[in-house]
Amino acid sequence: MPMSPYLRELRRSVGNELVLLPSVTVLPTDRDGRVLLVRLADTGRWGTVGGSVEVDEEPAAAAVREAREEAGVEVELTRLVAALGGPEFRITYPNGDQAAYVSIVYEARVLSGRPAPDHDETLAATWVPLDELGTVDLGDFARSTFRALGHLRT
Repeated sequence: MPMSPYLRELRRSVGNELVLLPSVTVLPTDRDGRVLLVRLADTGRWGTVGGSVEVDEEPAAAAVREAREEAGVEVELTRLVAALGGPEFRITYPNGDQAAYVSIVYEARVLSGRPAPDHDETLAATWVPLDELGTVDLGDFARSTFRALGHLRT
C-alpha cells in the first residue's frame, strides 16, 4: 500500500514538511541466518521489510502486514529487537516529502509463502547473509538500522 489515507490527508495540510511517523522494521531470517531484504521501488536500493504503523494499528500487526504486502510472506514475530530513531532515520522521498521515523524492529521467521516483491513498493526480494550486508547497495534507512544493530560498522 503506497500512502495511507491518514498520511495523504496530513500531507494535504503540511505539504512536504517534516512529519514524525511511527514505523516497523521486520527482519525475517532463515535457517542459514540470512535476512530477507527487498529492493525498493522508489530508490532502487535494497531495504528492510517494513513501513508505517496505521492509525489504531498495533505495531506487531503492522509488522506482519508489511511482510505480507512487501515480500509476500506470512511471518511469526520472534523477538522485539529495538526501537530506533534520530537524525539517521530521516528520509526525504523523491517527491520531496520529508519524514522522521521512529521504528520498532522485530526479528521474525517465515511461516509460509515464498519471498516475492509486490511490484508496487518493492521490485525484488532476496536473502542476504548478515556478514555480507556491507557489499549490498542498501538504502539509508536499512544501512542506519543495520549499523544501529551492530551488523554494519560503516
